[in-house]
Amino acid sequence: MKPILDWSVYRDAGMGDAYADIPKSGGDFARAVAVCINARQCEKKGKGVMCPSYRVSDSPALSTGGRVRLLKQALNGKLSIADHALAEAMELCLACKGCKRECENEVDMAMIKIEYLAQRYLQQTPSPRTRMLAAMPQLLERHAWMQRLISLRNKHALLARAGEMFAGISADVSVPEAAIQSYAMQNSATQVEPVPPTTQFQAEVVLLLDSFSNHFAPQNISAAKKVLEMAGYRVFISRAEIGELPLCCGRTQLAHGLVDDARANAKRMLAALLPHVEAGRTVIGLEPACLLAVRDDYRFLGLGEGAEQVAAASLLFEEFIARESVAGRFKLAFAPVASPTPLLIHGHCHQKAVGAMKSMRRVLKLIPGLQFDIIDSTCCGMAGSFGIEKEHVAMGRAMAEESLLPALRASPTAGIVANGFSCRHQINACEQREAKHLAVLLCEQLA
Repeated sequence: MKPILDWSVYRDAGMGDAYADIPKSGGDFARAVAVCINARQCEKKGKGVMCPSYRVSDSPALSTGGRVRLLKQALNGKLSIADHALAEAMELCLACKGCKRECENEVDMAMIKIEYLAQRYLQQTPSPRTRMLAAMPQLLERHAWMQRLISLRNKHALLARAGEMFAGISADVSVPEAAIQSYAMQNSATQVEPVPPTTQFQAEVVLLLDSFSNHFAPQNISAAKKVLEMAGYRVFISRAEIGELPLCCGRTQLAHGLVDDARANAKRMLAALLPHVEAGRTVIGLEPACLLAVRDDYRFLGLGEGAEQVAAASLLFEEFIARESVAGRFKLAFAPVASPTPLLIHGHCHQKAVGAMKSMRRVLKLIPGLQFDIIDSTCCGMAGSFGIEKEHVAMGRAMAEESLLPALRASPTAGIVANGFSCRHQINACEQREAKHLAVLLCEQLA
């Protein structure tokens, strides 16, 4: 097997270790798989995120180690890459990145899944649903009628049933509806306002205009921009050239294994971000999955030194504010909160995978009087499109029921903060409650 992604970072993994059990084929990809030492930490429940599908099924095949065992058989020629057990195990990996943090050897099953899917597509054409979901940011941009169709589908049961029959989207759940105008449409004139030459800034930053915030939650970008500007930062917005489609990090293509499509989007994103980074600006992302595509996943796409430069300069919104606050540069005042009801905080799996919940806690403490509880939950079960796909919706709901939904029901009047787009949609779909992004909360509490 010739790997499609660049796994050279694992080139020396297992060198000199007679017990590394590196598969016979697959090169550096095989070494990435073989970093698992079968400690079965992924088959333990309790605190953490790792292996949501194992948590609700108790099937060892759906743990990180179980997937590794099947992949090793395939790389050793004992299984076909299309083997049913292997295909099911990889299909039910939610790419939560929990194993990269919680596994003692940091198995990166999220990236391994992308390679697996890309290899499958060498033998089997991606389904129309896969193509549609992977290209959704571009489809929304090119075809305004799609927004109206989604809205009608959510209102009319017959359309929802037709969508389940022909597109495999469950009729029992709502589909996210895009805003009437994207952030890019609302702010198409200029990137930044003209600034008097005497204005002093803490620093210059660039906000990553991800597809989810752009199309579905433009208020998040506006709120983040206002907070940062009020704190004394000059804010740029990542943009495509005039006349081109808006930038997209390629997260949806990566999630579905369409590596070539993702790489094309990544090249455009890097071309837009690299000049900002070379000018000394920090790249700030609001959507965890998108910012971490830029910071982590691009390194596997063979995009050169530019990808490393941008990755090194990229932070989540909460990570940036926490860093600046510790350094004494973020001094923005927030209005005190008088409500006795604690705010509930649900972390996106990728936030937890990079330890960003510590930053969330530090930033929330900047609001005087705010009482908050960080929910000890695993994946919400939406995980991109997983929670709306007809064959996965029941498992996605079971994941939400494991810890997240009971915690929400225990505090029925509490406000909710969730930085992940998928997380907010799952909370709304299951409990009919609105969750907001941290940026919106901070903007609302500006003194």
